[in-house]
Amino acid sequence: MKTLFGTDGMRGIAGQYPLDAATVYELGRALVGRLRREGLRPEILVGRDTRESGAWIEAAFLRGIEDAAGVGHSAGIIPTSGVAYLTKVNDFSAGAVISASHNPYRDNGIKIFSHQGFKIPDDWEEELEASLRERGGSAAAAAARPGAGRPAEKSLIDQYERFLSERPAGLKRAAPFTIVLDCANGAASLIAPEVFRAAGCRVTAIHAEPDGRNINAGCGALHPESLAAAVVREKADLGVAYDGDADRAMWADADGRLLNGDHTLFGLARFMAGRGRLKGGAVVATTMSNLGLEKALGGLGLPLVRTRVGDKYVLEKMLDLGANLGGERSGHTILLDDCPTGDGILTSLRVLEAMAATGGSLADFVAGLAEFPQVLLNVRVASKPDLNGIPEVAAALDDVGRTIAGRGRLDVRYSGTEPLARVMLEGEDQAEVEALAGRIAAAIDRAIGVRS
Repeated sequence: MKTLFGTDGMRGIAGQYPLDAATVYELGRALVGRLRREGLRPEILVGRDTRESGAWIEAAFLRGIEDAAGVGHSAGIIPTSGVAYLTKVNDFSAGAVISASHNPYRDNGIKIFSHQGFKIPDDWEEELEASLRERGGSAAAAAARPGAGRPAEKSLIDQYERFLSERPAGLKRAAPFTIVLDCANGAASLIAPEVFRAAGCRVTAIHAEPDGRNINAGCGALHPESLAAAVVREKADLGVAYDGDADRAMWADADGRLLNGDHTLFGLARFMAGRGRLKGGAVVATTMSNLGLEKALGGLGLPLVRTRVGDKYVLEKMLDLGANLGGERSGHTILLDDCPTGDGILTSLRVLEAMAATGGSLADFVAGLAEFPQVLLNVRVASKPDLNGIPEVAAALDDVGRTIAGRGRLDVRYSGTEPLARVMLEGEDQAEVEALAGRIAAAIDRAIGVRS
């Protein structure tokens, strides 16, 4: 059973186990061993976001790779999807991204991709964890020395930027798009403004001055309020907010209305289906997507297929169905014809392409999706037992489930990356939804909540 790897790789506080230099070093060595057992030459691409810990984690990881007779390459600061794309097209045996995505700067993590650009499966993660446990504290003393990383191979970054610039069929229209980009002081900060300016857009970039500690700090996909204000102030057509590793995209329309990944899926599904470009006969999302998305897609004759939370599970279901569009309400959107993982910049370009082709605004792009009231509550927990095995929590779940049967939707789960229980409830009445979700959250908190 996995304990170090969650739904989005291995994550923790930088400098503490398992994100200490010795363990990261051993992970590099273990990955080389796994690749050799797969019959692959261990040539591995590594990228990172803008966290101050990224350079020394990269250095320790690359030392582990090379001490195990593997070959390491650095793409430097680059979006997560850039590593996935470059790993696939350059036939690296694996790729790794050093990032904690939307988390604060003190956190970091390592996501690993296969040579196809897909996140590695659970059995790989289980084997890597077992290797780390077996090796324990055997890491070379050199792994504990701080490192400054290595110079990025600029040709790789250039290749990724060319890929992005070639995706949309065209963004031309009577007046250029005016767009505000919130780069979350993360991996999008240098690349995104350049790509959109090269495409002919008038760009205002905010939160695009990373200092190693300001990544995601009151900005980006989790804090889009300043984006909405900037869109209205600049009289822009729209705004896009990325997260720290730029695999998410959230939105503000010209009136400053905030939109999410469900809006992205609906608008792109309608556009792609209308042009015969939607494959698999369905759109894939998770249990967190709003019931309104399911109903709106149903009105277009398109089923919504749900899977467990995590973009790797969305991708698995897409591959099963032969679908080419899927994603999460949180802003991950997978456009499988273009890239094997979510890419916020790519998603933005595809949305602008649809707007240019139809001549409409962002509000027009998402018109027809009416969201049901939804509440999401996070409860910090001391442990993660089976919730149905806790009598008080099980009773609350059963009671609420019966109350909303046929007119709402309940999903309760643990976070795969944080010590949290997440309670999601949606229905027809906001006040009722809030009260019922609060009842479940309170029961969880009483039973296993963290006590100060």
